[in-house]
Amino acid sequence: MTGGQAKNSALTTALAFHYQVLIGLDKCFALKEDQSVWFEKDGDVSLVSPDALTSSQTEVKDYSAALTDHHENLWKTLKNWLAPEFDHTQYGVLVLHTTQAFGATTQLKDWNTRTAEQRLKVLKDIYAERTDEQLNSEKPKDIIKLQKAVMDCDEALLKIVIGKVTLFTEADNAQDLEQCILAKPVGIPKNNLSSYLQGLVGFVYAQATQHSWSISQLAFRAKCEELTTLLCKREFTFPAFSGYEASELEVELHQDKLFVQKIAEIEHHAMIPDALGNWLELQNSYLEQLDEYPLYKHKTKSYQNQLVRRLNLAHSSAQLEAVDAIKSSKLLYNRTMQEQPLNMGNHIPPIEYKNGLIHDAMDDDERDLKWKVEP
Repeated sequence: MTGGQAKNSALTTALAFHYQVLIGLDKCFALKEDQSVWFEKDGDVSLVSPDALTSSQTEVKDYSAALTDHHENLWKTLKNWLAPEFDHTQYGVLVLHTTQAFGATTQLKDWNTRTAEQRLKVLKDIYAERTDEQLNSEKPKDIIKLQKAVMDCDEALLKIVIGKVTLFTEADNAQDLEQCILAKPVGIPKNNLSSYLQGLVGFVYAQATQHSWSISQLAFRAKCEELTTLLCKREFTFPAFSGYEASELEVELHQDKLFVQKIAEIEHHAMIPDALGNWLELQNSYLEQLDEYPLYKHKTKSYQNQLVRRLNLAHSSAQLEAVDAIKSSKLLYNRTMQEQPLNMGNHIPPIEYKNGLIHDAMDDDERDLKWKVEP
């Protein structure tokens, strides 16, 4: 239960249960062959292995209040692990997993580094703080009932059980835990990560039956592979291209660019602001922090090569038909700029993107492209 909310709140219960599922889901990523994660088997979450020493049982607590010497989370959990119906021999580790931080004065802070004998002394010292009046009250507080139940247990059993106990405090809350889980998959685009998490959570819930609720390493790996295959594919998106027209100042600043000179060479000066605008938009698109930037750049280079091949063919045809060099050159330019973009997979890119790539290719000395047509 999350501290600070009503004990009978259905929402609180649902959120606490969801947090438990996230803890189990997170453990699934570390499963080894023949291991499995169980819910509600001997408690909240159990990691079951053929070797009991590598098996663990975890009690999950999402609380905001500090973990103090007399907090019920510790004592109630110990009571459950000491119960006759709980077989501690199945587990090598017992974990109290809580979002709580240790209280400022608690004697539990060094619990994980202490021996079983030292831990027992800590519990005895805490219990000794109870007065006879508190212990013998006709209506003792619930925490005192829990403490009495634990300390009245067979001491040999108590030492064995607490010797296995690990206190995992200040654990990630549900939101942070989701972010941790989302950091695990590789190859899934950022925009699809939420769907990936929802798919895994849904898978975990779907494994519950009336008799048991478990996830094997084999089944979990298969589900991860299925979701990765599905979600690593996505619709390719382009940065926004608005058809920007360069200002007079920008034209002046870039007048020495090779592609600008090639347009000036065919006396098509009126086209320079549009051409420069398309080129500038393309350059800016390379600077945007796109999730798919490596993919975008790779596709862009491949697409540009297609455009150059089409342009070379159009230039060759224009030369065969040319009568007037300037007129034929301008017509080649106009037709090229007006042509609909080639498809990129299932997409038709923005025409400004296509034209920007052509001007970018014209700006490349090694390609030796030109608009001018020689009759």
